[in-house]
Amino acid sequence: MAVFNLTPSDPSMFILMGIPGLEAAHLWISILFSMFYIIGLMGNFMILFVVGKEQTLHKPMYLLLCMLAVTDIGMSTSAMPKALCIFWFNLKGITVGGCLTQTFFLHTVYTMHSAVLVTMAFDRYVAICNPLRYATILTNTCIANLGLVGLIRAVLFILPMPLLLRRLPFCANRIIAHTYCDHMAVAKTSCGDITVNRMYGLVIVFLVIGLDLALIVLSYGLIIRAVLRISSKKAHQKALNTCTAHICVMLISYTSVLFTTLTHRFGQGIALHVHIILANLYFIVPPMLNPIIYGLKNKELRDKMGKYTCRI
Repeated sequence: MAVFNLTPSDPSMFILMGIPGLEAAHLWISILFSMFYIIGLMGNFMILFVVGKEQTLHKPMYLLLCMLAVTDIGMSTSAMPKALCIFWFNLKGITVGGCLTQTFFLHTVYTMHSAVLVTMAFDRYVAICNPLRYATILTNTCIANLGLVGLIRAVLFILPMPLLLRRLPFCANRIIAHTYCDHMAVAKTSCGDITVNRMYGLVIVFLVIGLDLALIVLSYGLIIRAVLRISSKKAHQKALNTCTAHICVMLISYTSVLFTTLTHRFGQGIALHVHIILANLYFIVPPMLNPIIYGLKNKELRDKMGKYTCRI
């Protein structure tokens, strides 16, 4: 096939190197990655199927879970198929258009994922602090509109990234030391000045991750204040227990993405293969764990999933 004969100087292609330094272990790494990817797909599609089939689950909280499942599927599917092609078939070539498209979808889906986590924090705030008004404040239409706003925000913020990459002059050796076309990984192959790309990437970090984390912290600050006003310890435990799953999902998502984003810019002392492996795990571990976490913590969802699993 022609793709095997690509040279690094081909002006129409980039070369994704996979995990430099661990080429001999690519097959073994791919087994782990593919297993996590398949488990994540099965879990998230199961949530979408069960919520879609069960009328009793057509509620704001489960609509949010479906939105989270869609973004999880999008995150893992944006990165993993190409990575597995590199590991299994040595298909390292990717067109310039394909690379920029992957960059756009990778970052757009993550930005949307972050918006869903903020909406879930708002959902928990209303459920605990204004339980009597929950049904009137958070309707299915309201959740759908918040999801649409999150999607529009993601597209508007991320669209400049591939456009900024498009304007860069690239070196003859278009080799990307990664398994996917991350914005900064692509920018570093340029022979030109990438200061604007670096600055815009940091702006996105602060405007998206920073703002979203601030809103989540604010929500939980108000939740804690409301819980402390309750005299009953049992009520304390019940109120906080409803937030456990979201807190776990939030910690898994933001810890990994902050590490990946900041080490690309400031982590020169971290081994390249360590950075790439952890960056890949970010795209497959949260999507794999999120359905498990919510399946274990939500009895209603767990019972419905168990019913369909037994039928299968």
